[in-house]
Amino acid sequence: MNSTSEISRKTVLITGGAKRIGAETSRTLHAAGMNIAIHYRSSQQQADELCYELNQQREHSAAVIQGDLDDDNVYSRLIEDTVEIWGHLDVLINNASSFFPTPVGTITLGHWHNLINSNLKAPLFLSQAATPYLRENNGCIINMVDIHAFRPMSNHPVYCAAKAGLAMLTQSLAKDLGPEIRVNGIGPGAILWPENDMDENTRQTIIERTALKRHGEPKDIAKAILFLVRDADYITGHIVPVDGGRSLNI
Repeated sequence: MNSTSEISRKTVLITGGAKRIGAETSRTLHAAGMNIAIHYRSSQQQADELCYELNQQREHSAAVIQGDLDDDNVYSRLIEDTVEIWGHLDVLINNASSFFPTPVGTITLGHWHNLINSNLKAPLFLSQAATPYLRENNGCIINMVDIHAFRPMSNHPVYCAAKAGLAMLTQSLAKDLGPEIRVNGIGPGAILWPENDMDENTRQTIIERTALKRHGEPKDIAKAILFLVRDADYITGHIVPVDGGRSLNI
C-alpha cells in the first residue's frame, strides 16, 4: 500500500470532474490527499464551486481546466495544463461520457461522432498524451466503462459499441504501457439515473435485476476508483464491476 506522503503528492486529472460521479470522485480522491484537476466542458459554475470547496479544505489542491473533448486539439493541452499547475501527473481518470439512445433507423453520423468521441476517442488520445508523464511516476489510468460494454442495452447500439471499444482499449493499454503504467476500468451498474427522463417502472425493473435489490451511489464508484489508485499496485488490465450484482442477471 502506498504511504500517506506518497498519496498526498499525487496529481489527478478527472474528465467530467465537476458533476455527478465525477464530482464525488474528485472529493473522494482529494480527501485522500491528492491534488485534483477538474475538467469540464460547459459546467463552469459547478466546476468553480467544487474547486473553491476543495481549495478551502487544502490550499492550492484543486484547479479547473476547460476543454471540449470533441476538439482534436484539446487532448495534449489538458494534460500539459495539469502538469503546468503541479509539475507532474500521476493519475488520469477518463470519466466524461455522453449517453443517449440511438434506436436503429434513427442513427445519424452526429450521434456516432458524439458517442464515440466522448467514450472512446477522447480516452485514447488523452491516455496517449499523458503517457510520458505517467511513465515518469509509475502512474495509472482509470477508464469509466459500463456493464453494457459486455451485454447490450436495447436501443443503445452506438453507446454500447463505444463502451465495448473502451473495454478493449483498457486491456490493450494495460498490455502496452506496463510495467510503468497500470490501466484499469470501472463498470458501473445502476448508480445514477440518466439525466434524461426514465420512468419509474424502468427503474424498478433495473433494480430487481440486481442481486442486492437496490441502486448504488456515486460514492460506490469513487471508493472503487480510490482502491485502484491507492491500493491496487498489482492490478492492471481489469474492469471492476460496481453494479450490485446486476451483471449476474442483466
